[in-house]
Amino acid sequence: MRTSKINYFIVGMFVISMIVGLVVAIAVLTGRTGATDSYHAYYSNVTGVKFGTQVVYEGFPIGQVVEVTPEEKEGRMRFRVDFNVTEGWKIPNDSIVEIAAPGLLAAVTLAVNAGQSTTPLKPGSELKASERADMFAAVANVAGDFGDLSNNYLKPLLKNVDSTVTQINEFLQIGGEGRMIAADARDTMGMARSVMSDLKDRIPSISSKLESILGDVSVTSKRLNSILTPENQTKIIGMIENLNAATQKFDTVLITMNSILKDIDDLVLDPGGDVARTMKESRYIVESVSRNIDAINQNMDGAARNLYEFSRQIRQNPGLLLGGTSPEDKGAAQ
Repeated sequence: MRTSKINYFIVGMFVISMIVGLVVAIAVLTGRTGATDSYHAYYSNVTGVKFGTQVVYEGFPIGQVVEVTPEEKEGRMRFRVDFNVTEGWKIPNDSIVEIAAPGLLAAVTLAVNAGQSTTPLKPGSELKASERADMFAAVANVAGDFGDLSNNYLKPLLKNVDSTVTQINEFLQIGGEGRMIAADARDTMGMARSVMSDLKDRIPSISSKLESILGDVSVTSKRLNSILTPENQTKIIGMIENLNAATQKFDTVLITMNSILKDIDDLVLDPGGDVARTMKESRYIVESVSRNIDAINQNMDGAARNLYEFSRQIRQNPGLLLGGTSPEDKGAAQ
């Protein structure tokens, strides 16, 4: 009886020690064997991140993820990832934490990339997050781009090339336009060869004419050099200066003429000026003369008749000028 109790006691202690060992092992594996500091970061995609995801600092394990909480921010869902690290672990305030996988088949971790700052973050602060670069998604996007390239560009390009090759073959067939163009090209080349041979025969005469022209140019150049002596250059420069001075004077005359014409325009167009008044008075005189011209004509006609009668009487009796009487009218007496 006593032996069986001892056995039970030993078995119980063994079980208790195993349970304690299991709890300790679990605590060691989860990294929660001591005091920790809490931090958090925000992500738009947390694929593979969950409770217990390991947190590493430059590859060294320092903690684990304790909670992933979805939050709505600015109309979009973001995910807050809270994680604990070893207490007292100094993380620079410009550090970046990203979701990364060390290998192709390795588990996802939160990798803290240390910054250059010497000021550590306070526990409970937010770390700058970097979204995970999904290699498989990138490969899928590249594959999709290749598919679009093949469907939208390569296939139409191959069709256009095939059509172009077909058109070229039709173009180069016997009786086609290509043959005709080739024949025209051969004829053109033959004409070009004949022209070149003719030009080859004429090159000596052309060369001699060019030499003669160059000789004439040389003679002309010498004559110009003899004409353009320093004295003549001085005279030419003086003539140009005189022309410039004359041009300036002519410009001054033009300015003066413009001023005079402007004054004349002002004089003629001024409704209160002398010209306008003279025109009004002349118009009044002409209108007055035109109104009285009939009376003036009648008076002039009477004056002319009187002058005629006076001249007739003087011819008949010049003594009238000395105060004599008029001669008797013999015809009236008879």
